[in-house]
Amino acid sequence: LGLPTSEYRFADSLETLREACLELGFPCFVKPVMSSSGKGQSRLLSETDIDLAWEVASNGGRVKTTEVIVEAGIDFDYEITLLTVRAVGARGVVETHFCDPIGHRQEGGDYVESWQPMPMSEAALGEAQRIAKAVTDRIAGFGVFGVELFVKGDQVWFSEVSPRPHDTGLTTLATQFQSQFELHARAILGLAVDTTRHSVGASAVIKATQATQNPSFTGVQAALSTPGTDLRLFGKPEAHAGRRMGVVLARGDTTDLARQTATESASLIQVVSADSSR
Repeated sequence: LGLPTSEYRFADSLETLREACLELGFPCFVKPVMSSSGKGQSRLLSETDIDLAWEVASNGGRVKTTEVIVEAGIDFDYEITLLTVRAVGARGVVETHFCDPIGHRQEGGDYVESWQPMPMSEAALGEAQRIAKAVTDRIAGFGVFGVELFVKGDQVWFSEVSPRPHDTGLTTLATQFQSQFELHARAILGLAVDTTRHSVGASAVIKATQATQNPSFTGVQAALSTPGTDLRLFGKPEAHAGRRMGVVLARGDTTDLARQTATESASLIQVVSADSSR
């Protein structure tokens, strides 16, 4: 599509991976061709990291494959998710709608908090929307697409796209009249969509710190005692260290206040075994 991205190469063996890394330089990133939540990804600082990165990427993706992608680093200011909705309008024509940009922070390639709206220049927002529309028009279909982009000043680079509601988009449960899930369902069903935001809000994840079967949660009452907070527990049957088990949602007068409330409330919830919570 001729869109701005990081420089990248594909590699299908340890040898071609080494060639790609040396060509792109360090630091660079090695990823499975299909992954999520940072699984299988590595940040390489030197040639000595290549062997381990190949092993991690080959075994850590959603599907087993012998192909990986190598990306050069980009000097960006912040990263956003632009939830992009393709739906049929009142005149029977496919229309593209955008939610307000969502800022997010990652650790180890996995999102830990997000907030909406993310302040950005009018020029950068326009370029982000242009890129997102080009990508989703090429994919086609109906529903929500989570388009991730890097931003520096007015410059924007395409990062990746998820053809579904996005983890960082959980914040729309607190900020929009129609959350990303309702938008997705409405678009697929051919119903009218509305991406209007009614509040400033944020989300903060709840992560397990250890492995346990049939997990339970403590601190829920304390976490929900702050006005403007809400909670979603994912009901996963088992936990392991670092696994996302839920999310706290919060509203605030500013994104900073919403982020602070969400993060503080999430820190009050602990994932424990069902036996220890009794």
